[in-house]
Amino acid sequence: MSLKRLATKPMMITLLMGFSSGLPLLLTLRTLQAWMTDVGVDLKTIGFFALVGLPYNLKFLWAPLFDRYRLTQLGRRRSWLILSQLGLLFSICAMALVNPKEQSVVMAAMAFVVCFFSASQDIVIDAFRRESLPDEDLGMGSTFYIYGYRIAIWVSGALAIALAAYLTWSEVYLVMALVMLIGIATSIWADEPQIEGAQPKTLKEAVVMPFQEFLQRNGAWWILGFILLYKLGETMAGSMLTPFYFKMGYSKIEIATIAKSLSVIITLVGSFIGGYVVQKKGIIFSLWVFGIAQTISTFGIAILTNIEKNIFVLGSIIGIEDLTTSMASAAFIAFMASMTNKRFSATQYALLSSLMGIPRVLLSSPTGIIAESLGWTWFFITCSLITIPGLLLIPKMARLQK
Repeated sequence: MSLKRLATKPMMITLLMGFSSGLPLLLTLRTLQAWMTDVGVDLKTIGFFALVGLPYNLKFLWAPLFDRYRLTQLGRRRSWLILSQLGLLFSICAMALVNPKEQSVVMAAMAFVVCFFSASQDIVIDAFRRESLPDEDLGMGSTFYIYGYRIAIWVSGALAIALAAYLTWSEVYLVMALVMLIGIATSIWADEPQIEGAQPKTLKEAVVMPFQEFLQRNGAWWILGFILLYKLGETMAGSMLTPFYFKMGYSKIEIATIAKSLSVIITLVGSFIGGYVVQKKGIIFSLWVFGIAQTISTFGIAILTNIEKNIFVLGSIIGIEDLTTSMASAAFIAFMASMTNKRFSATQYALLSSLMGIPRVLLSSPTGIIAESLGWTWFFITCSLITIPGLLLIPKMARLQK
């Protein structure tokens, strides 16, 4: 793939939309966990806060609305994008006005609203990417998306935590809300994608046909099972990393610099490697190689639990974990995009990504209890073992693609 082919407006839009998609996530997960840990909220409550991300698992329920209706003359995709992004801006501002220790229920409600608008934005962005890029560009398109996503993760993670050393947490969240203006500007700049075939003419058609078309495929249930399991262990481990860093005695600045900032650079490298390998060797080969590497790196986090505070070891272990995770994510996102029909891309991709998000929300919510029960060492070992069933389904995915 030539540099000229990479430096196109659709690829740049994919990059910026990845940024807009990634920004809200940590504000309801690890950055919020850091805020809550900092003010003395107990570990069990922090763990159960993962449930506020339930909209990510249920977004397929309202995704048909985005396939069926167009709100304004901006187009079917862009009009929904701007609406969801405005919702994010105002709901993140609302989080800034809440004290998580004294008003934990209110904070959970505000975080849930942010997750709803974030999930809605993701529905449209995923559909936009699928409809804007040809099939042969999905691998590198996934890489550009992850680039933007990971930069946003650094902004709402490392930068936000570092800013909290100088500003109040409320002020940090107000700054993050203003950063959402980048997403709104991108939606205005983007061109509405053009697709072959008519969009659904009725809401019933928008609801029924996407699921019917997908579920009638050979091996549809195997595909859904694979998507649920492939990143399960890695996601469960990731949900407890920020509290783990604090419990190991690392400061906000150390976490921001080593575990967050370094991870952005490594993730960008890993995402490019992942996209390149997908482009050259194919999706199935990439899922195999990167999935095995991801399992090994998750196991490696357990090493940190038996070593005294050491910045070099922290950077090495987390760097390897970020590298393998980003490579696996590039292959995984390309796989999911390849499984969707462009006519129903919003609904079908929402269904697949909802399944992918189940570990982050429903299965990650009790991770605080699991970590306390097993201890940090066995918790991370268990997470690495949980990745194995997803790997065992890859041969089935290979047969289904033939």
